[in-house]
Amino acid sequence: MSFTMLRSAVQRCLMAALLLCAAIPAHSDWAKIQQSGTLKVAVYNDFAPFSDHGAGIDVDLAAALAAKLGLKLSLLPFPAGESVNDDLRNMVWKGHYLGYGPADVMLHVPVAPELMNQNAQVRIFAPYYVETLRLAHSAKTVPEYAGLDSLAGKRLGAEKVSISAMVLLGEGDGRFRDNVHVYDTAADALHKLQAGELDAVLANRSEIESVLHDDPAFPLDKVAFQRLPRDGWALGMAVRRDDEDMARRLQSVINDMKADGQLQAIFAKYHVMAVQR
Repeated sequence: MSFTMLRSAVQRCLMAALLLCAAIPAHSDWAKIQQSGTLKVAVYNDFAPFSDHGAGIDVDLAAALAAKLGLKLSLLPFPAGESVNDDLRNMVWKGHYLGYGPADVMLHVPVAPELMNQNAQVRIFAPYYVETLRLAHSAKTVPEYAGLDSLAGKRLGAEKVSISAMVLLGEGDGRFRDNVHVYDTAADALHKLQAGELDAVLANRSEIESVLHDDPAFPLDKVAFQRLPRDGWALGMAVRRDDEDMARRLQSVINDMKADGQLQAIFAKYHVMAVQR
């Protein structure tokens, strides 16, 4: 047999072997996770009331997910990147270039068609909360809130580099801009409201509820901004696209936690209403 014929035969054998391997199901991620005995869950850093210094709604949810799957929890807190796309790449399907991650599942992921279309490598599912913007105002200095016009001349607060700050500063060609004060966190702004240094704060409903605890001195109001979804945005979780078994198991756990009230109890622990769709 000539060298050319031998090489051709070897190539055909290799191709047949590759096709055979492709036909055999890969060892599933769920099987690997079971073997490790640990569920790695990615949560955001400094993101109260969901995850902040090892405590919060998402931290408790991560612990519940691991327990119901019969696994130990390995929490992977991480700082938010420039975009959710970056976070999904770093924490779900590829891992950070510094060697951190990926996790088995990432929490607090917007369940949005646009995000899904932009990230074909991941599966986004199992919504467990619907976040909305709300306005908390002082019943003393804003006795009757009747829309954004009620805020004219009032001292307003928001978290820096947030949706709240963006829409407040941009509303009506900047008509509130001179009266908007930005703080490191929404909690900082809300504490200023409680201290009487602000008249109103725009923030996520979860942030407001976790700080104010339904204090009647600071009512919550619905606000409508043209660029924001009126009904809020659903938050769920993400795994790698091909990890169907893992996604199915996590979805089942979330369904059970909704049905038996365990999910609602986790939110109530942090004084947040478990808003769902």
